[in-house]
Amino acid sequence: MLDKLRNKIDFMLEPVARKFGKEANRISYLSLIFAFIAALSFYYSYARHYFLFIASISIILNGFFDAIDGKIARLSKKAGRKGDFIDHAVDRFSDALIIGGIAASQWCEKKIGIAAIAIVLLVSYLGTQAQAVGYKRIYAGILGRADRIAILFFAPIFQYFTGKISGYYLMEWVMIYFILAGIITILQRYYRIVKWLEKEKYE
Repeated sequence: MLDKLRNKIDFMLEPVARKFGKEANRISYLSLIFAFIAALSFYYSYARHYFLFIASISIILNGFFDAIDGKIARLSKKAGRKGDFIDHAVDRFSDALIIGGIAASQWCEKKIGIAAIAIVLLVSYLGTQAQAVGYKRIYAGILGRADRIAILFFAPIFQYFTGKISGYYLMEWVMIYFILAGIITILQRYYRIVKWLEKEKYE
């Protein structure tokens, strides 16, 4: 849902992007480093709860650098297929690392965590597959990457101050939400792509 705000806040990113030079790919890899830090922080945070704050900060930095790498490429007139590939590949690596860190931690039952990783990756796969078959890149649905970043920024902070809720930790509830909302998003994107392909067939 928050991905709808991309165009509205794009103008705010431009002055920030100009300060980071012209190497968009380096910014993409920098976002991956923060995803790795977030994953480690989640994994160790059960024994050391203060790591939840490190995870939260790392998540928002991952999202920030992911938001400006494409902007930097366009401003420097270096946007191309290589940068696009690196950007999307790094996003998927980041998703797997962050959710994997939660799934591997004691905050989450392993089966729930594994299901969350699979669903989130399928959501993103449909977004890029739409582009692969000739349609535009799809960000639609109730669980886009911006939504996940926002949730994963706030959830660790609240988890620090709470215990279990109805038998599950808050981080576990987040994973359950990712599964359910992710399935809905998959159906939304699948339907949209199929309808477009059917329209193309008859035009």
